[in-house]
Amino acid sequence: MRVSVSWLREYIDLPADLPTGDLEQALVDLGIEVESAVDLAETVTGQLVVGEVREIEELTGFKKPIRFCRVDVGAANGTGEPQEIVCGARNFAPGDRVVVILPGGVLPGGFAIGARKTYGHNSAGMICSAKELGLGDDHSGIIVLGPDVTAKPGDDARPVVGLDDVVLDLEITPDRGYALSLRGLARELSHAFDVPLRDPALTPAPGGTETPAYPVEVRDTVGCDRFTARLVRGVDPTAPTPSWMQQRLVTAGIRSISLPVDITNYVMLELGQPMHAFDADRIAGPLVVRRAEAGEKLTTLDGVNRVLTADDMVICDDTGPISLAAVMGGETSEVVAGTTTVLFEAAHWDPAMVGRTARRHKLFSEAAKRWERGVDPAVALVALERAVRLLTEHGGGTPSAEILDIDHVRPRTPISLPADLPTRRVGVEYPPARVVALLERVGCTVAQGADRLSEDPGAVGVASGVGTVLSVTPPTWRPDLTDPADLVEEVVRLDGYDRVPSVLPTAPPGRGLTPRQRRRRAVAGSLAERGYVEVLAHPFVSPELADQLGLPADDPRRPAVRLANPLSEEEPLLRTTLLGPLLGILKRNLGRGHRDLALYEIGAVFHPRVGAGSPPAMGVDRRPTDEEFAAADAVVPAQPVHVAVVLSGDLDPAGWWGPGRPAGWADAIEAARDVLAAAGIPDERVEVRAAEYAPWHPGRCAELRVDGSVVGHAGELHPVVVAALELPRRTSAMELNLDTLPPTPVTPAPTVSGFPPALIDVALVVDDSVPAEQVRRALEAGAGELLEDVRLFDVYSGAQLGAGRRSLAYKLTFRAPDRTLTVEEAVAARDAAVAVAAERLGATLRGA
Repeated sequence: MRVSVSWLREYIDLPADLPTGDLEQALVDLGIEVESAVDLAETVTGQLVVGEVREIEELTGFKKPIRFCRVDVGAANGTGEPQEIVCGARNFAPGDRVVVILPGGVLPGGFAIGARKTYGHNSAGMICSAKELGLGDDHSGIIVLGPDVTAKPGDDARPVVGLDDVVLDLEITPDRGYALSLRGLARELSHAFDVPLRDPALTPAPGGTETPAYPVEVRDTVGCDRFTARLVRGVDPTAPTPSWMQQRLVTAGIRSISLPVDITNYVMLELGQPMHAFDADRIAGPLVVRRAEAGEKLTTLDGVNRVLTADDMVICDDTGPISLAAVMGGETSEVVAGTTTVLFEAAHWDPAMVGRTARRHKLFSEAAKRWERGVDPAVALVALERAVRLLTEHGGGTPSAEILDIDHVRPRTPISLPADLPTRRVGVEYPPARVVALLERVGCTVAQGADRLSEDPGAVGVASGVGTVLSVTPPTWRPDLTDPADLVEEVVRLDGYDRVPSVLPTAPPGRGLTPRQRRRRAVAGSLAERGYVEVLAHPFVSPELADQLGLPADDPRRPAVRLANPLSEEEPLLRTTLLGPLLGILKRNLGRGHRDLALYEIGAVFHPRVGAGSPPAMGVDRRPTDEEFAAADAVVPAQPVHVAVVLSGDLDPAGWWGPGRPAGWADAIEAARDVLAAAGIPDERVEVRAAEYAPWHPGRCAELRVDGSVVGHAGELHPVVVAALELPRRTSAMELNLDTLPPTPVTPAPTVSGFPPALIDVALVVDDSVPAEQVRRALEAGAGELLEDVRLFDVYSGAQLGAGRRSLAYKLTFRAPDRTLTVEEAVAARDAAVAVAAERLGATLRGA
């Protein structure tokens, strides 16, 4: 919200020499965020003067209309002769007074003004629009001063257009709707500077009459609990909006339209009460305020034909809806150039209804912004009286004696507040008298209720006020005050946040990270060190994902939890595997030009508990019992933590050093091994087997077992899945369930031998169906205690080995802890390893 300080001074007596910085700090201390505080006098330098247009010559032959003007600027140019200025605007005529900046001046944004030749004429200076002066966004035409402006040509134009003012740009939080008005801001500043408030809402206003100003029927008193209206007849349709009102509207960022409409906007800014002006002569029959019928249509003032729903509130006449209540009026009843009979309406609408309507139709008007944050229902008649007086004063006309007031507003419910609650909650002493005084300054009515005992004998603070209960009735303009915590916040805010000490809580003693946390960090660190990039995917998936991944009909990953209120109807389910969202991120990055990708994610998946039923209803008045917790927990989906990786493109980049190496299924399996090693699972407890498991390729899929239990799968994705998800060929992936891994065993310190190793290579020929992992395990079993390490370093297949056969070459490292091995000992250990491999797997030495 943008507001000028001079307007605020009409309601409170701020210090005359108040620095802008002090005003800004006062607002911040009150909890109102200040985006900017601009002294407009400093935004334009040089000579900014009032000018009177003497002559206009229309220039032709150019792509756009151009006018050569002679403007009287008095003695400001030093010669007294008319200033020659070229201008493209069309909204002024000879005799109009305008705002001129002379050569040497600088406009906001550092735009320097000089004298130059353009369009074949000399142009010295500029005739300014509101946007060029930084007063608003309207750049459609230049500023034309109204007849009420008394300034002469050559006078300083800054006071005329409001450039001698300070403008505040404030960010009002959603719970502080009352501050979206001059009345609300002035009230807040009166607290900060301890000065009286001249509340414009206290202006006397006549009440409703027995005969209504216009026949109106309110059919939904929940959506509209107050509706007031009054007629003004005989309005001069040519009456302009006074320049001071236009100036304030422009400063607030609101475009001037016409006198009746401008008045409704002005009153909204002043009192916080949104209003609407109807052309009464264009209304057919009585008005009806009701919920819309599904499918009804209304063309709003922005020219959009909108289809309404049953949740929208509308104002109707005999022709149907003529206004989308509280959001925007309709075209059929808007005030037009010939309007002479104006019907002002000031109502009070349900904030929730307005918020839903504004979002449904994407109409975030200034009125809707205030309604959804809460408007004072008691100010409707005052706003009506203010609007009528402004219109009759500046546009003539006769107000009707009849005033409509349909009032179904419920009185505010008192809130019981223990007088010592602010002290107990905040830790600062607030005597009961101070609490009462601060709440009354907010506008609350405070009465002392029954006594009681303190509910918190060990609370921080003094015992002042213990046992006293205050009955606090919030004012009508504060709908955000609904419970004791809100009142405590008001006490602390007005007393000063700076009085609340910043005390860090004492950290409770602990044992550091839990084993589960340490394992998760170790896994994440291991993958990151190997070049994988962590991503965080949304846990929401579409119902089609299971089919895209090729999951069988009886796969336990098919049943999914459906959200009652999903962010997107296209993705209403919670994921049962990390691969779906992770592959979606892979595809998105591929679409943005990345080709070599290695991504990983650690997160929860969600498996519904079949037949669990509904959770028990639990209130907020007490802590749930252990039985209620257990019953609720039994319904919550199982949420095991998984880790998954996906690979595409080159794992090792190509360059001058040689070709790159594409990522493959073996790299996905190796990533799974790295995860298990980082999780503290010894290699001898890990087993890798060939498997068939969607969405992996049946011939390039491995299942990983720990102590005989399957913990995950890795390999190359099935070609059908790759095609369905539009991924590159050979895309590989891995997914493990971290929660199924056994606890990390205690790792004994390794024995370090100081004796040299014996290195022997052995190549074994086996069937293609024999996994290399089984060959390695056979070699380990046969080699005995002297074997220190075994590593696969070559795989070969060819015609000389025979069909369906391949050669696996391993490097065996033997070492003894207490001596240097002899050749005979190393060869004997190798032969023993080969013998076990031959016995178990039918392996033969290559070349033997």
